[in-house]
Amino acid sequence: MPRLEFKGKSLVANHHFGVPYHELLAEAKKGLSKQPKLDDNLYVQGDNLLALKALLPTYAGKVKCIYIDPPYNTGNEGWAYNDAVNSPMMREWLGKTVDKDDLTRHDKWLCMMMPRLKLLRELLSDDGAIFVSIDDNEQHHLRMLMDEVFGEGNFIAEFIWKSRVSEDARAVTGVSTDHEYIFAYSKAAETVFKGVEKDLSKFANPDNDSRGPWRSADLTGLATKENRPNLHYAIVNPKNGIKYECPEKGWRYDKNTMAEKIADGRIIFPAIESGRPRLKLFQNEMASMHKTISSVITSVSTADGTKELVEILGQGEFSFPKPSSLISLLVSQVCGPNDIILDSFAGSGTTAHAVLALNKEDGGKRRFILVEMEDYADKITAERVRRVIKGVPGAKDENLRNGLGGTFSYFKLGEAVDPSRMLEGKGLPRYEQLASYVFHTATGQPFDAVKIDRRRHLIGSTNDYDIHLLYEPDMKTLKELSLNLDTLKELGPAKTKTRLVFAPAKYLDRDQMAENKVEFAQLPFELFRRV
Repeated sequence: MPRLEFKGKSLVANHHFGVPYHELLAEAKKGLSKQPKLDDNLYVQGDNLLALKALLPTYAGKVKCIYIDPPYNTGNEGWAYNDAVNSPMMREWLGKTVDKDDLTRHDKWLCMMMPRLKLLRELLSDDGAIFVSIDDNEQHHLRMLMDEVFGEGNFIAEFIWKSRVSEDARAVTGVSTDHEYIFAYSKAAETVFKGVEKDLSKFANPDNDSRGPWRSADLTGLATKENRPNLHYAIVNPKNGIKYECPEKGWRYDKNTMAEKIADGRIIFPAIESGRPRLKLFQNEMASMHKTISSVITSVSTADGTKELVEILGQGEFSFPKPSSLISLLVSQVCGPNDIILDSFAGSGTTAHAVLALNKEDGGKRRFILVEMEDYADKITAERVRRVIKGVPGAKDENLRNGLGGTFSYFKLGEAVDPSRMLEGKGLPRYEQLASYVFHTATGQPFDAVKIDRRRHLIGSTNDYDIHLLYEPDMKTLKELSLNLDTLKELGPAKTKTRLVFAPAKYLDRDQMAENKVEFAQLPFELFRRV
């Protein structure tokens, strides 16, 4: 497979592995939950690379759908490269706005995107899909980067979205660019989109047919007389004897099948002699209520997104925001009523709005995770979520006016979980937070806080291991905490599984460890021990 090369690629290819885990600190007053929790709808304020790594212990392999709308790299967006990659060249890039005159702007954009896409892939479930919006500035680069990260064979579709309603008269090339792209990739398994609902408005039952609503369909075939002579014949209305000659491409059915359908009342003969017979197609005989989704989306535009945002917030600060109906369309292709949807470039909060609207529509319990780092994270992004949950007075949509319902927990990024700082008693994470990092890094599996048993110091299990953590976020306690005969009893009796115990110290000999099926990992030196 052809590979995309760019300046800095070798430096960022594995950068996501070295990104430190950060604490996620709840800000209860900014959310709409009685008690902030990580299994709620989530809003995380902070750098999305760090936030994705912080979410990994809890959500690895659990996210069914990802939608992201990264900077298009037009040169007018004011974004800057800020990833702390250990390289003199990369440090020179830090904090500098990427504009049109920057000769390395494509390299910087790809260096920004690559580690984020790799972490997003780790968060995605095996049967999940990712959608990425982009325009002409980077679409060719993004396609190759997605092929490399997700696999060329996991490409699903390239959607063309007609984002403009009317042509841009200011276009200096004389060509109005009225579209954007949305790339869709699966993670591993073959992902089949559900399609869109068929239009049933044309079905009716004016003659009270006992078989239910129906509509008329064309009876014309697709073959010439030379190719399918059995489809070329005249048919006669049995009620009045009027003959209807065969169309140029024949009929849809052969003579015997047509006779059966006439006898069954499934052929509609015209009221006037010059008309053409048609087929009676019943709604209850349709194989599916859905049809394939088109790769060209023309139903909504950015103008709809702007109107929506102004209606909710009374302002339109965002340039070309996505309408929630566009995100709903994409999410509904892969998600069921209980799935998780992630947007790590949350912007104006459209994805949360779309998820809540879908839940309101079908009673689902989908959850969203949003990440945004900009200074508008609270006053625009989170505020939109608050308002669509509570209700927007004066909104045209009744559901939005009354409130879509739901809750969300607001978190911000805290300090990095750093062994050297822990030795000094600084930045000691909460027990649950350290437990999530310890368990995930040790096992590679997502952490579930419900399985914590503080009495036994148990934080989770795999097929072969029980993982235990002896820890308190207090330096005085840590100095006295150890794996000894007393704490060994607290773990419970040894069974079939090996017990991996993270603790500041141990006072057991080799025989005692072997007899009780215990392996020891010293905190903080073996903080990221793997089994």
